[in-house]
Amino acid sequence: MAANPFDLSGRTALVTGANTGIGQGIALALSEAGCSIVAVGRSSMEETEALVTKAGVRFHAIKADLGSIAPVKDIVSETLRVSGRLDILVNNAGVIRRADAVDFTEEDWDAVIDTNLKTAFFLSQAAGRHMIEKGSGKIINIASLLSFQGGIRIPSYTASKSGLAGITRLLACEWAGKGVNVNAIAPGYFVTNNTTALRDDPDRSAAILARIPAGRWGMPSELGGAAVFLASNASDYIHGTVIPVDGGWLAR
Repeated sequence: MAANPFDLSGRTALVTGANTGIGQGIALALSEAGCSIVAVGRSSMEETEALVTKAGVRFHAIKADLGSIAPVKDIVSETLRVSGRLDILVNNAGVIRRADAVDFTEEDWDAVIDTNLKTAFFLSQAAGRHMIEKGSGKIINIASLLSFQGGIRIPSYTASKSGLAGITRLLACEWAGKGVNVNAIAPGYFVTNNTTALRDDPDRSAAILARIPAGRWGMPSELGGAAVFLASNASDYIHGTVIPVDGGWLAR
């Protein structure tokens, strides 16, 4: 093991949904540990690029819509072309749709499942083929508290994040012996675009805060430590875990 097992110098991470929020926070944390970043997203990456390049590492942006698996093969091939390697994959891109279960539409079901679960699996498959061939790699899926709980008014999101936890364990079972670590982080309630509706609802926000032992919403930067850990040599014997970063939510 390296003198500093958390040092990611010389490695390249592919981070989806890195244009804002949790993905941006994780990309920044990995870059500060020395990792070059290939960022995938639907909108401008200028802010993420400015933050990452301050750490003195390489940055490359790929504009893609992960609502389907169409871009997956090209994303992996472009990463290898521009970086020469792919050591870490962070499956963070995700969408959410809110409605009562009795009113939920097939369109909203498919949109969430396709992005949050289907694309995450096939991007893991594409990256995993390369990682297995070279005998090493780290895949980090961004799960959710809804990987453990039911939630309300988000049936497809709950299904997708429960499924992602299952896929994390399945891939770990298949790939642990081939040098590839597959794990997940389950964020609690963080200040992101996906939680705007909750934070803007005084009653829901108050109820959520009352349940969080830390007494506040998390900031995307606070997921960085878990991401660096799972991306680094410090986690080499950790496979198939889902680590909550939730301010104590699940402990209550």
